[in-house]
Amino acid sequence: MDWVSVCLVISLLSLLTGFILYSGLISDITVMTGCPPVKKITFAYKFQEGPYKNCGELFKESRCIGPGLSCIGVFYDDPKKVPGPLCRCAVGSILSEGENKADEGLRKRYETFGFNVFSFPEVTHVVTTSFPHRTFLSILLSLRRVYPRLQNYIKGRRLCAHPFLEIYREGQIHFMVPLARQGDFYVPEVRQVEKRPLEEEESHSDTDVSGADSNSEYSSGSGVLLSDSRESSLAASSVHSVPIQDEGNRDYRERGSRGASFKELDWEQTGEQQEESAELLQGDSNHKSPAVPTQKWLGVVGGEE
Repeated sequence: MDWVSVCLVISLLSLLTGFILYSGLISDITVMTGCPPVKKITFAYKFQEGPYKNCGELFKESRCIGPGLSCIGVFYDDPKKVPGPLCRCAVGSILSEGENKADEGLRKRYETFGFNVFSFPEVTHVVTTSFPHRTFLSILLSLRRVYPRLQNYIKGRRLCAHPFLEIYREGQIHFMVPLARQGDFYVPEVRQVEKRPLEEEESHSDTDVSGADSNSEYSSGSGVLLSDSRESSLAASSVHSVPIQDEGNRDYRERGSRGASFKELDWEQTGEQQEESAELLQGDSNHKSPAVPTQKWLGVVGGEE
């Protein structure tokens, strides 16, 4: 190999290294609890039930319809705990924020392409961080680097935080995990998917078992942290790249996402169970009323109306 070839190889390696560094390989990641990066939003979305690696096409389609709009992805399940075909997400574009109204023409255009429209409320407390979005590689690096930090932060402080939102705007990927009003961040399709196994369970049960329903804000578990299956999804519409390994905790979550809510809500009684308890207590005048069980929601801050 002559000196010209050596110089060429060195130059290519230097360019590749610079590209990776520019994409965010060593960017600082500061996870905190505070105000959300967005206010109340109205967004157009498509719901998908299946492996997260397939959601890249939804991002691409959403960008094509509204090129100037911020993209958003909402992820409801942990692919390390939930089988790929059962993982749920909603992907689309933000149509308006705050008190601004969505453009009707743009809204109808999204609906023409099969998108639904939904709104998320503004909350005062979320777990949040951001990562530079400069190249397609930034997405892959963010999945490798950000989610382990979020997992450590939430687990270390025993927070109840879910679902996980990714917002792409102004050269940044904003990660946001609500700490209150989580049920308002579940699109209607998620509730419909959850209702199916509940109905099947009730149809095969002779007794009335309650404690969680399809409208419970905790019925989907406590959020999602993404695994390697997401790494190829958001970059699918760009180009293929060499996988970049980043040291860190690969086990992104400790809690399962489907079914966790039923354990969390086991203390609740159904109306029939409460009536039966009342009838038993009426027969014993000396019997003191049992104390109402108090549930401790770890990490839920604020309690907005």
